[in-house]
Amino acid sequence: MTTKQQEKGGKVLRRWQFRDDTNLSEERTKWTKENLDGETIRWLNEDSRYFLHQSLSTPCLNVVRRLEGIYIEDLSGRRYMDFHGNNVHHIGYAHPRLISSLREQLDQLTFSPRRYTNKVAIELARKIADITPGDLHKCLFAPSGNDAVEIALKLARGYMGRYKTLSFWDSFHGAGFGASSVGGEGMFRNSRLGPLLPGTSHVPPPYCYRCPYGHSEPERCNRICAISIRYVLEQEGDVGALIACPMRPAEYTPPPEFWKEVRQVCSDYGVLLIFDEIPYGLGKTGKMFSFEHYNVLPDILVMGKALGGGIIPIACVSTRGELDVLGELAIGHYTHEKNPFTATAALITLEIIEEEGLVENAATVGAYGLQIAMELKDRHRLIGDVRGKGLVMGIELVTDREAKTPASDEAEKIFYKALQKGLSLKTTGNILSLSPPLIVTKTEMERAFSIIDSCLKEVQ
Repeated sequence: MTTKQQEKGGKVLRRWQFRDDTNLSEERTKWTKENLDGETIRWLNEDSRYFLHQSLSTPCLNVVRRLEGIYIEDLSGRRYMDFHGNNVHHIGYAHPRLISSLREQLDQLTFSPRRYTNKVAIELARKIADITPGDLHKCLFAPSGNDAVEIALKLARGYMGRYKTLSFWDSFHGAGFGASSVGGEGMFRNSRLGPLLPGTSHVPPPYCYRCPYGHSEPERCNRICAISIRYVLEQEGDVGALIACPMRPAEYTPPPEFWKEVRQVCSDYGVLLIFDEIPYGLGKTGKMFSFEHYNVLPDILVMGKALGGGIIPIACVSTRGELDVLGELAIGHYTHEKNPFTATAALITLEIIEEEGLVENAATVGAYGLQIAMELKDRHRLIGDVRGKGLVMGIELVTDREAKTPASDEAEKIFYKALQKGLSLKTTGNILSLSPPLIVTKTEMERAFSIIDSCLKEVQ
C-alpha cells in the first residue's frame, strides 16, 4: 500500500492505493528457486508460452495436481492449507456429494437451449429466493460474477432511467469494462486501455483504521463517510445506483451503523443500493450474506464465486419483483443462462451449506480464529489491526503502530514463509487476508495461526 497525505483546507486527506502481488518480485524469484523442481518449472514455462500475460496471474506461482477439502497439492506432492481459494471453496474442494450429483446430471440433461427452461434451473431460482432476506425473489443467472455485475448495472439503469453510479475507492466488482468502470482499483482502470464508461463517482470507504479523513474515532469516521455519500448524491443529482461490497476485511469492516446510514441516504435520494456479495456471500462471514450483519436490505443482490461449489462457474443477480420492468430488453441474455449442469452445481452447493450447518461452523470457528489473531496482536508489534467476521479476516501489518506505517515488504515475506510451512493465504499490500472454507475446523485454524505466528517471529 502507498499513501499520500494531501493538505486541503487545513485538514489532512489521506488517499491510498493497495499494492497487490505482481508475481515479479525478488521474494517470488527466491521462493521459486528454493521450492520448485525441474518438472514444475517446465510446466510453468509452458504456461507462460501459451497464455496471454497479465498482472496477478503471470507467471503462475505453482502447478496444482490435486485439490481436496481445505488442501492444495502441487506436482511435488506438497500440501498447503488453502486460506485463500479465490473464495470459491466454501464447501471444500471436490465435495463428494457435489461430484456425484454432477455425474448424475450428465446422464440426464446437459444443456438447455435459449428460450427453453428446465426443472433444475427453476429449482435453483426458487432456492435462491428462499435463502435471500426480504423480497429478493426475481433472479437471472450468469457465467461469472463480472457478468452478474453487468446485469445489475443494466437493470439499475433501465429501471431508474439514470446512468450515474456511485462506488468506493479501491473497490473491485469485476474485470470487464462495465465492472471496471464502477470499480475503484487502479490496476483495472489503466488509461492505456482507453476510456471506461462515463458516469461513475467514487467515495472513501469506511476504512476506520486508516481513516481517509484523518480521524481516529471509528464512529466519527463512520458518520463522515456516510455524509460524503450524501454530499456526492446532492452534487451529482442524477445518480441511479450505489454499488458496494458490504465488507472487505482486507481493507475495511464497517462499524455497525454504517450501512444503516447509507441505506437511509440511498432511500432519501431514490438511489438503488446494489450489494456485491460475490466474494463473501453464502455463509463465509457467519451469516448467509454479509449484509445481514448490518440489518439492512439491498435493492439488488449479486452473488457468485462459491455458488458453483468450486467446480462450475455460475453467478446470480437477485432483486425485488417491482424492478422486473425490462422484459422487452436483453439485460443478461447468456447462452448458458439456464444450463442444467451449472444449476445443479449451485443447487447442491446451497443444500450442502444448509444441511451440513456450514454457516454456523463459519461463525463459530471464525470467532475462534479472530480470538487467536487478537492474541497474536498482543504478542507482535508488527500487527497494527485485526478485523473481520466469520471466516473472513484481515491482519494489517505496520512497522510503527502509532504512525500506522504500512509493512508491505514484511507482509510479502510472511506470504512466502507461510507457503514453505504449508499455508496459502493472500496479501493485499500490507494486509494478510485469510479466507478458509466453511468446513475448516478449530484444529486447522490453530495450525494456520501457529504458522503465521512463527512467520511473524522470523520476519520481526
